[in-house]
Amino acid sequence: MTHQEIAKLDEILQAHDYNHTLLIAIMQEIQKEYHYLPEEALCYIAKKLKLSEAKIYGVATFYENFSLEPKGKYVIKICDGTACHVRKSIPILEEFRKVLGVTAENPTTEDMLFTVETVSCLGACGLAPVCTVNDHVHPAMTPEKARELIKELKEEAASEN
Repeated sequence: MTHQEIAKLDEILQAHDYNHTLLIAIMQEIQKEYHYLPEEALCYIAKKLKLSEAKIYGVATFYENFSLEPKGKYVIKICDGTACHVRKSIPILEEFRKVLGVTAENPTTEDMLFTVETVSCLGACGLAPVCTVNDHVHPAMTPEKARELIKELKEEAASEN
């Protein structure tokens, strides 16, 4: 890990008073920073919080929200709960995957720009079918809107570089 990455982890730990009972909140902050939980970061916080690496990994693998795999800059979650499913969320998922060239087995684009996932429920049933991009809700999705959203995100990413 770089000096900068260690400093960021120390900042997160300090903000939580190095309190091991706040482990989930600490891990959420780390995942927010990296879009996943890097192995080196988990080993580092285990040492700093005086917890075993097994304990840290137990928490990381128990909660579905945590990921040990790197994710793209834009994490797209397509809801497949009942309300979204009956309002045709699967064609939207298929469109995202087709446009981005990803699959359920390989959900992240090679350029690390996009990750496409399904979730059981986003809690926005009245807006079905719904997807989120980095937790920003996009209601009443269609395959056409999915294509337009990808185009906008690619333009945004290009303008940042």
